[in-house]
Amino acid sequence: MYNLKDKKLFLLDMDGTIYLDNDLFDGTIDFLDYVKSIGGRYIFLTNNSSKSVDRYIEKLASLGIKSQKEDFLTSTNATILYLKKQNYKKIYGFGTVSFVEQLKDAGLNVVTKLCDDIDCLCIGNDTELTFKKLEDACILLGRGVDYVATNPDWVCPTSYGFVPDCGAIAQMLHHATKRTPKFIGKPEPEMAYLAMEATGYKPTETALFGDRLYTDIACGVNAGITAVFVLSGEGTMEDVAKSDIKPDLIYKNIKEIYNELSKK
Repeated sequence: MYNLKDKKLFLLDMDGTIYLDNDLFDGTIDFLDYVKSIGGRYIFLTNNSSKSVDRYIEKLASLGIKSQKEDFLTSTNATILYLKKQNYKKIYGFGTVSFVEQLKDAGLNVVTKLCDDIDCLCIGNDTELTFKKLEDACILLGRGVDYVATNPDWVCPTSYGFVPDCGAIAQMLHHATKRTPKFIGKPEPEMAYLAMEATGYKPTETALFGDRLYTDIACGVNAGITAVFVLSGEGTMEDVAKSDIKPDLIYKNIKEIYNELSKK
């Protein structure tokens, strides 16, 4: 099960796995070319809800990677599917302008100002965070509205360290309101399921690669696919030793993975 050369579908986290900020990791292009050469497929899975797929396409293009919408699954995609199933009448969108636009474009009734008939608060990774949004969220949570969050990540890696992600915002709101959201995205297995359903590959043909144990690797474990941990982002070997979540394979970085796959 753990022989990567048997895999055809490669589910790739992005930040900390194939790049960091605007620096593409050495070996990423070679790895993607390898997947194409064996007739396989790669899909980028990200919990970061602050950017739209169009923005990710632009970012990867700036790094020398051509991509299209079918190459991505984000926590926003998974969250939209969940929200539609709940049939909410009005959703307060707590996140970036891009995040709110994605919810609206999907046909959801989303507002960014308080009103009486809101029945759900949906928060994402908000790089445009204001105190007014936090205050609105506390008011809504005090009213007892349903509470959904795109992802549980505590931090987002950058070239200078880490910055708060959606999970950190949710933790701050928990301290104020004692409310905890329904988290979507990794570590829940739905994103991996969606990728396999879209491509037709089986779990035994699929591997997920990421730098976080509690989201990426847990998603792979929960989905019943091979979970590959890379040490180029947030997670460390010390984390592996302390955690109950264990990856199937561990590599230093994407280049080391490519070097192994390209051996004859």
